Order: sequence, then structure tokens, then C-alpha cells
Amino acid sequence: MRISKKLVIFVVGFCLPAMIAITFSLNLWFDNRVEQLKHASIDGEFDNIASLIDTELERLALFTQIYGVPISALDRPSRQRFEQAWLNSGLAEHRSLFYLDQDKDKVTAFASSGGAINHFDSGKLPVSLFALTQAKTGFYLQGDKGFIISVAPVDPSLSIVFVRGVDVSLLNRYQVNNALSHLQLGRGKATGLIPNYAALSHQLNVPSLLDDEALHLSITLSDSVFNDIHQPPTQMLYGVIGLSGLLLFLGFLWLRVGLVSPFRQLLTELASIDPEAKTYEPIRGEGCEELAGIAEQVNHLMARIFQQKERSKTTLEAIAEAVILTDVSAKVIYLNPQAERLLQCESNTAVGESIERLFKFDKQINQTLFTLMRSGVSQPLLSKVKCCNDNSKIMERSINNLRDPHNQVIGSVIVLRDITQEELLKHQLRRKANFDGITSLLNRSAFEERVVSFAADAKILAMCYFDLEQFKLINDSCGHSQGDVMLNRVAKAIQSSLTGNVLVARLGGDEFGLALKDNTLLQVAQQVKRIMDNVVKLVMEHQGCQYRVGMSAGVAVARSPYILPLELLKDADIACIAAKRKGSNQVHFYDNKDKELTYQRNAPKWAVRIAQAIERNELILYYQSIKGISGNGQHKRMEILLRIQEPCGRILPPAQFIEAAERFKLMTEVDKEVIRKTFLWLSSHPELWPDHSLSINLSGNSLGAEGMVDYIIAQLHHFAIPSSCICFEITETSAIQNRDRAMEMLNRLRKQGFAFALDDFGTGFASYGYLRELPVNYVKIDGCFIKTLATNAKDYAIVKSIHDVCCVMGIETVAEFVENEEIIERLESIGINYAQGYAIGRPQSLDTYLDSRPQLQLIQEAAAQNR
Repeated sequence: MRISKKLVIFVVGFCLPAMIAITFSLNLWFDNRVEQLKHASIDGEFDNIASLIDTELERLALFTQIYGVPISALDRPSRQRFEQAWLNSGLAEHRSLFYLDQDKDKVTAFASSGGAINHFDSGKLPVSLFALTQAKTGFYLQGDKGFIISVAPVDPSLSIVFVRGVDVSLLNRYQVNNALSHLQLGRGKATGLIPNYAALSHQLNVPSLLDDEALHLSITLSDSVFNDIHQPPTQMLYGVIGLSGLLLFLGFLWLRVGLVSPFRQLLTELASIDPEAKTYEPIRGEGCEELAGIAEQVNHLMARIFQQKERSKTTLEAIAEAVILTDVSAKVIYLNPQAERLLQCESNTAVGESIERLFKFDKQINQTLFTLMRSGVSQPLLSKVKCCNDNSKIMERSINNLRDPHNQVIGSVIVLRDITQEELLKHQLRRKANFDGITSLLNRSAFEERVVSFAADAKILAMCYFDLEQFKLINDSCGHSQGDVMLNRVAKAIQSSLTGNVLVARLGGDEFGLALKDNTLLQVAQQVKRIMDNVVKLVMEHQGCQYRVGMSAGVAVARSPYILPLELLKDADIACIAAKRKGSNQVHFYDNKDKELTYQRNAPKWAVRIAQAIERNELILYYQSIKGISGNGQHKRMEILLRIQEPCGRILPPAQFIEAAERFKLMTEVDKEVIRKTFLWLSSHPELWPDHSLSINLSGNSLGAEGMVDYIIAQLHHFAIPSSCICFEITETSAIQNRDRAMEMLNRLRKQGFAFALDDFGTGFASYGYLRELPVNYVKIDGCFIKTLATNAKDYAIVKSIHDVCCVMGIETVAEFVENEEIIERLESIGINYAQGYAIGRPQSLDTYLDSRPQLQLIQEAAAQNR
């Protein structure tokens, strides 16, 4: 609906009815107020008349008291003169005076004309008035005439009576506007207490002269007094309404000229705006400030819209993706320059064409668009398409619904992005992720991933692990580029040697892996042998020199249903390590009954278990006594041993985890924990300090570890124990391998007061040569010489020679693995200082040492007596 019609409806439908309603409401209110005022005036008049009547009663009673007694006392001549004066004064015009003679029951008028003037018949006065003993005033009705009578006794036989007529003249002198129209005395009580406003009448109860008679006074007012109170004339009311209507019409014309016409002009300008135009004309808001503000806001909004439109257009033209817009009929309505180049068409010819004609490489595009638009989904539909024009390209296609402001689908948006290079790069990355760049074989991760599915249906799976030998020589001498050449040739030699269903990979460095499915052990061995022979035949010349490589192979075989390919690969790796120990170009088949191989296979698990044991404080210290023989019993010596306690309470022997700790370089942390716990135990038993010495083993890794000396010294100061109670045992092999660092460490610790023992002495190649350089206090002769000491003269001679050399150097000797009394006797004959073994005491928990000391002393004394 137009705003002009709304204004007409507003004026005619709302303003005029409201004005008329207000006018009539005011008129009704005025009439009501006039009526209320009239009623109030009538009530006031009646109240005034009632008050005047009461006043008249009082005045007549007072008049009787003032004049009655004096008049009765006058003599006859004086009374006649007074009567004349009474008549001449005008007092007798409304009042009459009588005497009541009680003895004679006679009524005498004071003046001859008194009764006639008041139309009063004194002879009809009630006899009861003659017997009054006190003054009384009241109304009296005689016929239809009413009177006010006041009786005042003068003496017991004479009373004075004043009579006043009741009519309009009774109150005329008190009325201003002659409001009283009629005054009538009647018998009985008043019938209503509320005035009759329509008849302007009211009834008042008045006091009666006679006790047995009720009287009321009927009062009627004259309506001439209220004629001036009236409502305004109707013509004036209609005139006001007409004037108001004229003003409304003029206001409507003013609004039409000042608001409606400018608003129509504004709508016309808005309708003329072309959304597709490149420029726009600002609209003008005339007529009022509000329209000017609307026009300004619209112009600002249009500027932003056109700016956004140009920005979007620039963005669409600048982006690398091809953008195509279609309507609901799959007709093209826009495409950017990139889409023109991709589809090899012009925008002016493509707009309005079916998208299927442009997408010749995708015949299902129309169906795809219609399905998407019918579904109304908000998520884009992503897919990859191959665009075959001049050059084949792989495009990522995104299709999404185009919606209007009411969220209705009005078309679709197609975005094409060239991902050809990305796909090529992904292909290259996948190849690099799965294949070795040098040999083009599978890498380790791809091999481990694929071997699981490869072995899924296998009845027998053989896993081979190959490790090249002398390959580092080629890298160091010829360079890594030549090493890569050799790796490539080795890979080809391996592939050329294979037959059947196999899976081959380069596992890293100079290591290769091979999985054979459903081959007998003989066939596996033949293929492995053939591979090794072909690799060994490879010769690479570089700068006049020839280089060859060898190959060690480990093989692990499993049968269904106990095939675990990744575990089998670990077994083959362990078998390859065993093959390398045999020598060059050797093959070793994994046997799960081989303890050494089992230890190596479980070494990673044990390494993790050792780290957990250190963290959870699960390392347990044991001890084994070292007994002095040949008169050396001043100090009580014992070697600290290491165990691990499982959560279930089971104690693990060291053979299962020490080798793993050394392989994975954990022995330094283990040695530190042993040192800390030993120092802690010793600090808790100061009574052992004077005559005890505890031997702690230091591994080869700890012997040359950075910061180990500082750690030992820090623990010594922290626990405040004497260093003379500690002896560190080092192996001959570790001391020789880390000679310089071992010498530095031993010298620094000797300055702190620690003692040292050379463990497993006699098995090295240069024991005596290094013995004179190492600052050790004790030499522990290796148990391989002690076990057969009583039966083997050579071992006896070797042990004796070691002891003799040590005696010359001032070093005490300790014999290990002493298992019987016969060996102890031979050791005493040689002069060995200390013995350690099962014949002396088995390893026990360090926590039980103090409890077992008395029993140990008894056993040692009994053994000495037996000898």
C-alpha cells in the first residue's frame, strides 16, 4: 500500500474519529459537570433554607422571651398604647400575640388584627398549651395552613403565645434570587432524604408543637435561578469539529507535498538503479532530513556494493582457479578469464550456453549439477577430473550451490584448479616414501608395511637379512657417490638372482631384506647362496683400483599359522649378526633354542626394562664374600652384584640384561645407580667402615664416560662415607680399550682414596705390559684358570706366575670361581691373598648382610679348623 493511502487512512480512519470522540467526550464531561454544579447549588439552597428555618424558630422563641413578659406586666392604658405601637411598627404583619388564661381557658389577642393577619384561629389552639410550665416553640398545622408557635408561661395561670405564618414570605427577606417558590407544612414525616433535582423539591422534618403529631415541610425552588446554567449551543460544537477537520486536511496536504512526493521520487530513483551497471548515479533525498539521511545511507551502501562487486570481479579475474557460475538450468551466467583460457572459449559467446557443451571432457556434468541443486546441500562436491584439450591436465573440481538472500538455490558455482603438478609431486613423494632413491627397491617402512599382506596367505615364510662387508671402504676411499653406484649394482645383482614370489627391499645403509614365500629351506639356501655369489663377483674400478664387497646373510623361517613377519625380520637381523661373527660371506639360520641369539633378540626389551627398573627403583644389590686366605683376614671384603626385581617379586639374573645394557649404552646409568645405592647402604652402617671394603664393578662405558668421576666424588661427599671402604673393579679389556681415559679416571679417583681391582686378569693379550702402568691395588685372576687349578698343571703354573709378578709389584691377588676346598688348598700353597666363589659364599641380598654375619663367621671358623 502506498504511503499516500496510508496517510489518508490515518487521517480519516484515526485522526477524525479520535477528534470527534474527544469532542463528544468533552461535551459529555461538561454536561456532567453542569449537572453536578446544579445539584450542588440545589443542595446548597435546601441546606440554607433548613438553616434559615432553624434560625426563625430560635428568633421566634427569643422574641417571645424578650417581649412576652414585659407586655403582660403593662396596665390597660399602657397596653393599648403598646398595641397601637405594635400595629404601627409592622411587627404584627407576620406575627400575632396572644394571652392564654389557664384559669378561664381563654385566649386573648394582644392586638385586634393579629389573628386576622395571619389567618390564625386562636380559638382552636390545643388545651395542652394552657398547662405548659416552660417555654416551647414548634410548628403547628391548622387546616392546610402552617404556623410557627412559641409559647412562654408568665405565671402559673398566664402564658404568652407568638404565632408566625409558614409561607413563602417566611423566608423572602433572606433569599437573594427569589429561589424559594413554594413552602408548605404537612403532616407526617418526610418521605425522602434526597432532594428531587428534577422537580427542585425537598421535604424536611420539622419540630412539632404537639408531641403526638409529626410534621414535615415541603420546599419547592424556583427554576429561574438555574436557567443561566446550560450547555453550549450545538452549532458551536459542529463548528469546532469542522475547523478541526479543515486543519487535518491542510496537514494532509502538507504531508503529501513535503513527504509523499519526495518519497515517491526516492522510490523512482531506487527503481532505476541497474545492478549490472559499471557505474551508478547517486540518488537525492529531498523534502526532509530523514529522506536525505536515507538517501545518504543508500548511496553509501551502493558504493560499498559496487566496490565489493568490483573487488570480487577483480579477485575472480586474478585468482588462478577457473570459476564458472550457472543458473538452475545449468546455463552459464559468468566465467572468469582463467575459465575462458581453460575451456578455450569467449565469455560473450559462452554466457547462456549449456555447461555440458563447455565441459566436453565430462558428459555427466549436467546430471551432477541437477543432483546437487536438488539436494540443496551446503558442502561443496569435490572430485578430480582429467581435462583433455591441447595438454592433458588433472583438475580438482569443486561444485557448490549458489543461493539467494532467502537461502534458495538459484544456480551453482564450479571451481576448477589445476593440480597436475601437485599430483606429479604426490606421485614422486609416494615413490620416495616407498622406494629407495638409489636402488629403486622398497625402503624399510614400505617393506614392513607390505610384507604383512605378502605373508597373509603364506604357508612358509623365509626372511633374509643381508649386510654388505667392506662397503665402508668404498665410501671412505671413493666417496659416497661411488658407494651409491655399488649399492645400485648390488640391488640389481640381488634382483637378477631371484625367482618365484619374493619381496625385496633396501632396509638402510648397506643392509637389504628379502621375503620368500612358500619355499623349502633348501630352496631358500640356494637362492641366498646364489645372491651372495653374484654380489661377491661384483668389481668396481676407481682410479686404477678395484673394489669388491662381501655379504653376510641371516635367515629366519616360520610356518603357518605362527608367521609374524616383523618379528621374523628381527630374527633374521639377529641371525645376520651371528653370521658376521663367523667371518666373511657366511650364512646363519636363526634357531630360537640358541640362548645367545635369544639374548640378542630380547636385548631391546631388556634395554627398556633396565630403564624402567632405574626409574622405578627396582635395581636390587646383592653381595658375594671375598675371603682372605694365606693369613690375609684383616679386612672383610665383598663384591657388590646387581639384580633386577620384577613386580611379581621374581629376581632376574644379570646374564639376561647386562649384555643388553652394554649393547644399548645403558651401563653408565646402571653403574651410577649401583654406586648411589651402595654409598647409601654404607652410609646407613657406619659400624662397618673400619674393617669393610665393598667392590663395585665399572663397565667399559663408564670407564671413559664424561662426568663419571665428578658423579662419584659428588656421591662420596653427599653420603659422607670413607673412600677407603670402596674398591672399583675394572676389566682388563675395558682398561686397554680406553687406556688414556681409564688412566686419567683411575688417577683422579686414587687421589680421593679409592682402591682399584683389575678384573678377569689373564685373558688379554698384553696383560703384563699394561699391569705395570695401571694403578691397581688388586688383581682378580680369571676363573678359567681357577676352575681346573687342582687338576691342570698349566693352569697352576699360570696362576702362580701371575701371583709372583703381582707380589713383585705390590699388588694383592684374588682368585675367582673358587668352588671347592681342594682349590682353596692349592691357592694357599701358591700364596693367593683372597678367594671368591661358591666355596666361600653364594650371592645374597645386601639387605640381609648384617643378619647373616654371625652365622658366616661360624662357618668360616669351622672351615678353618677342618683345614
